[in-house]
Amino acid sequence: MNIVYKTVGKPALVALLLATAVSCKKSFLEIEPKGVIIAQKTSDYDLLLNNTDLVIANAGNHTLMGDELASVEPRWTGASFADKKLFQWQTDIYTGGDDAAETLNPSKHLYIYNKIIGEVMSSTEGREDTKKALRAEALAGRAWVHFLWVNFFGKPYNAATAATDPAFTLILDSDVNNGPYTKVSVQAMYNQIIADLTAAIPDMASAGVYHRIRMSKAAAQGLLAKVYIFMGRFDEALPLLNESISNLALSTPGTSSGTSLMDYQTLPAGSATVAPYDQENVYAKQYSNTYTGTSNRNFWLSPATMALYGASDMRRKWFGDSLTMTNGVKMFRRNRQLSAFYGLRVPELYLLRAEVKARKEDLEGAVSDLLTLRQKRIPAADAGVPATAAAAKMPLLQFIMEERIREFSAQGYRWFDMRRLSVDPLFAGMPAYQHVVFDEAGAVKETFTLKPENFVFQISPKLLGENPGLKP
Repeated sequence: MNIVYKTVGKPALVALLLATAVSCKKSFLEIEPKGVIIAQKTSDYDLLLNNTDLVIANAGNHTLMGDELASVEPRWTGASFADKKLFQWQTDIYTGGDDAAETLNPSKHLYIYNKIIGEVMSSTEGREDTKKALRAEALAGRAWVHFLWVNFFGKPYNAATAATDPAFTLILDSDVNNGPYTKVSVQAMYNQIIADLTAAIPDMASAGVYHRIRMSKAAAQGLLAKVYIFMGRFDEALPLLNESISNLALSTPGTSSGTSLMDYQTLPAGSATVAPYDQENVYAKQYSNTYTGTSNRNFWLSPATMALYGASDMRRKWFGDSLTMTNGVKMFRRNRQLSAFYGLRVPELYLLRAEVKARKEDLEGAVSDLLTLRQKRIPAADAGVPATAAAAKMPLLQFIMEERIREFSAQGYRWFDMRRLSVDPLFAGMPAYQHVVFDEAGAVKETFTLKPENFVFQISPKLLGENPGLKP
């Protein structure tokens, strides 16, 4: 299949041209170009969802904004201008004609999803239930992109202000000539995300999908649960998490390892140098994580982050690079995972369910979910949840948030957690989020404090120039 990407000007964001002429004579449209498949059959639309480009979001700037990271001299002085701005939580990181990573690839994905949504039901040579299942996958994929965008460009969800808080735009069809694109509210984006996922789940194939890049019913249920959690609607999230976890065994029946937690204690020697095992991906989306690459020694897990890991925690296998400063302060980098997987992961499903159970005062249930994960990461003798954490709601919730850092450090998850916790009344009064730069001796040289207005990424000048309706 020949697929050509093209960036278009006003007012469209991005067009994906699939050998389709928008305004051509009929005689031309009757000619099928050689070497190009024009989507006509149901199977053609199925193939569109196998496009590996859909896996690569390459929107990872938010990784550097997690407060689990620190920097050290002289590497800080040599860091790039953009990385320094991100670390200081200055979100206007683009200049001139820069393409924004937060929108470039995801908008291409939307074109494919919208094309399938709009056309697959009228495709040929396919069963009705197959067409509905493909449309459902595309609806859920569209929801994932919009969920990413609302958490990049919108304020953290607050039910009292979401209807007036500006976010980004919704792209709901594949006509690249549509426009102008305008900002909608945070509430409008969440409404569309929920509508797409709610419409998708009933039509998804119960038998699952044959690859993790495809959206299974378990993935869609888990994603909708996560959306509700980000909105503070925990009662609605719990049954979806239960269903998602119950459906994991059916989510990818065609894969050799299934979809489940990996036992880090059984990893062969040296295996931690490769990407995380596929079997924990419920829905595979990734970006190239340059902040954990072997050549980037500018940013490290902070000493406070490393203090969260016990000595026997097998997640330390991912930390292959360390730095000891003259005062004895030691820092590590998660440099053995060169891609960050942030579509939907099995560990996150268990951690989200533990969080919801703790919020609903089911402390025993929350501890059980934590143990399910921790026993795959830590020897049994050390895997238990401390009694001081398990005894009450808030200590347990704090422990769960720390477990999320232990599991997902330097993978971009922390930034999204920081956003949602900033408007969570249970976490009111938390210390301000800070980044620290250490000097070569290990003393604190600079401290940057996150301001509430910097929870929102600024839209790039190039995108604003092409789409004036996105301006504030």
